[in-house]
Amino acid sequence: MSGILLKNEPLAKYTSWRVGGLAEQMYKPESKQDLLVFLTTLPKDEKIFWIGLGSNLLVRDGGIKGTVINTKGQLKKMESIDSEKIYVEVGVACAHVARFCTDLGLAGAEFLAGIPGTMGGALKMNAGAFGSETWNIVDSVEMVNAKGEVANRETNHFEVSYRSVKGIDDEWFLSVILVLKKGEPKISQQKIKTLLEQRALTQPTNKPTCGSVFKNPPGQHAAELIEACGLKGYIEGGACVSKKHANFIENMGQATALDIEKLIDYIQLQVKKQHGVTLLTEVCTVGEPL
Repeated sequence: MSGILLKNEPLAKYTSWRVGGLAEQMYKPESKQDLLVFLTTLPKDEKIFWIGLGSNLLVRDGGIKGTVINTKGQLKKMESIDSEKIYVEVGVACAHVARFCTDLGLAGAEFLAGIPGTMGGALKMNAGAFGSETWNIVDSVEMVNAKGEVANRETNHFEVSYRSVKGIDDEWFLSVILVLKKGEPKISQQKIKTLLEQRALTQPTNKPTCGSVFKNPPGQHAAELIEACGLKGYIEGGACVSKKHANFIENMGQATALDIEKLIDYIQLQVKKQHGVTLLTEVCTVGEPL
């Protein structure tokens, strides 16, 4: 194995909220093949968790028991397969995929520029932005299990819906083949520019957040419901509801994961109480409490 193995690694360094306890151990694979070899060395009952850019993720203060596979800066191969398809490993940042496709004259992936995560995270949750979703451009995916065995899966192996993807248990994404349409680079570049300007205008992109915390209920917007409850700027410990976009929670500098979790619970309680709507979280909460 040629990757990096770290023991008791602070996960706050790897999450966009800048919170979270220790990973019992973390592995940064040098390559896809290196990762497959590493997986074969783990105990059969080892708990495995994957992390990319750490957005859309709340790691509790007690950290994660088992092994965390960190793909940030790793598993970053991306190449053109033919005139309409590209191969992308899960560690590639979504924004890089958007630019790569644009440079090739392919259209349909521009929305990925607005997703602050890796391709692996986008696949796991069917990430979307500005009306488009990841799985709309998926042709097939490459999966791996805890034994290091690889399988190629078509989209019909998965149950895909809004911010949700259900597949085969104990399999993780390794890479994806995206299928796109021929486009005009200048038009795609302008589209990305407009998307990023809109994002900067409406979202607290310069603050430690996880992106959108809650899913939009059918026919409604989570941010509007939260704002209508008068919760913009509401503070719990070191965390607050963003004054710029009510579906974002900001770490004001000293927040703990517990502060954020308490704030999430309070928002859900108030929206249910005042509007009769149950807000479901988009963010994935993992790990052990202190």
